[in-house]
Amino acid sequence: MMTNRERILAVLDRKSPDRIPWIARLQLWYNARRSEGNMPARFRGMGIKEVARLLRTGDPARDGKVFKTRYEGIEVREEREPGVIRTRFVTPYGEVTQGRILSGELEGRTDQGLPLEHPIRKAEDYRVWEYIAEHTYYDPCYEEYVAYEAEVGDEGFPMVGCGDCPFHHFLLQLVGYNDAYYQIADHPKEFERLMATMTQVDKERLWPVVAGSPARLILHGLHFDSQMTPPHYFRKHITPYYKEFSALLHTRGKSLAWHADNDSKALLGEIKASGYDMAECLCTAPMVSVTLEEARAAWGKDVIIFGGVPSVILEPSMPEAEFEAYMRGLFRIIVPGDAFILGVADNVMPTSLIERVERISELVEQHGAYPVQPY
Repeated sequence: MMTNRERILAVLDRKSPDRIPWIARLQLWYNARRSEGNMPARFRGMGIKEVARLLRTGDPARDGKVFKTRYEGIEVREEREPGVIRTRFVTPYGEVTQGRILSGELEGRTDQGLPLEHPIRKAEDYRVWEYIAEHTYYDPCYEEYVAYEAEVGDEGFPMVGCGDCPFHHFLLQLVGYNDAYYQIADHPKEFERLMATMTQVDKERLWPVVAGSPARLILHGLHFDSQMTPPHYFRKHITPYYKEFSALLHTRGKSLAWHADNDSKALLGEIKASGYDMAECLCTAPMVSVTLEEARAAWGKDVIIFGGVPSVILEPSMPEAEFEAYMRGLFRIIVPGDAFILGVADNVMPTSLIERVERISELVEQHGAYPVQPY
C-alpha cells in the first residue's frame, strides 16, 4: 500500500497510484471548533494532524517555505488596534498602508482576515510601491523547507506558497477588486511602469530562489476568476508571466500549481496555455458555474485537479441523498483516476458535517483503487 506522499508524487509524475489520494483541508473546521469550544468528544485534546489521521485523510502540507522576504531602505511598521492590523510602509517617496480586519467574530472562520484598506489609492502611491518592489529581496531558507518536509513525512507532500503574479497581486492586494480597473484606466502609465518593475524583480530575485530550492510543488497564483480576470486580460497580463515561470520550473523538475477556489470556467484554456501543472482546491459547481466535467474535458491529463468536493455538499443544508449522488457522479467523472487528487474546495468549513468527511474516506477506500471504476 502506498503512503499519501507516494500517491501525490505518483500523480505529479503522471504515474498510477494504488488509489486516488484523498487530502482534505481541515484548518477552518478545526479552528472553529476550538474557538467555539464545541470540539466533538472523540477529537478533544487532539492536534489537527491527529484529527486528520482519525478521519483517514492526508496532510495538505501547505506551510513549507523556501524564502524569507526582506526590505531594504524601507521602514515597516505594524500597528494593531482591537480587531484591526495595519502595516505601514515608509519610503523616501512617501508612505502607504495596508490594513486587515481580524475581529473576534472572524476567529476560526478565515485564515487571513478581511481587507480593510489597500496601499494604492492615488497616483502618487504607484511610485511608493514601485520603490518597495525595487527594494524587496527574497532570502533562501531552504533548511526550513527540508525540516518541514521531514515533519510532514508520509502523510502528504509539501506545497510551497510563493506569492502571486504582479497583475493579480495588483488587483487583489494593492488596489482591491472594487477599484482596480478604474485605477488602470485612470493611471495607465503608472500602472504599466509598476507592472514592469514588479515583473523584473520577480524574474531576477524570486524566480531563481524558487527554482533553485529543494521544493518540488510550487503554489504561485490564487483566486483567478472568470469575471475579475477575464480571458483577454488574463491572456495579456497573466499567461505570459506563468508561461515563462512554468518553463523555468519544468527545467528543474518542479510542478506549478495555483489556488483555484474561484470560478475558472472562462479561463480553462488560458490556464493550460500558462503551463500550470495543477489546479489546487479547484472550485466547481454547484458553488460556481464551472463543472468538474468541463475542467476534465479541457485539461485531460495535462493539468492535475486537486479538489472535486465543493465544500457546500458537506453542509447540513445539502440533503444526504444529494451528497451521496454527488459523490457517485464524481467517481464516474474521474474514471480512471488519472491526474486527480481528491480534496475539498476550498476548506472543510466551520459548519461542515465532519461525518461526511469520514464518509468520503470510506468511499475512497471502497471505490478509489486505480483504475477507478464507477459504482
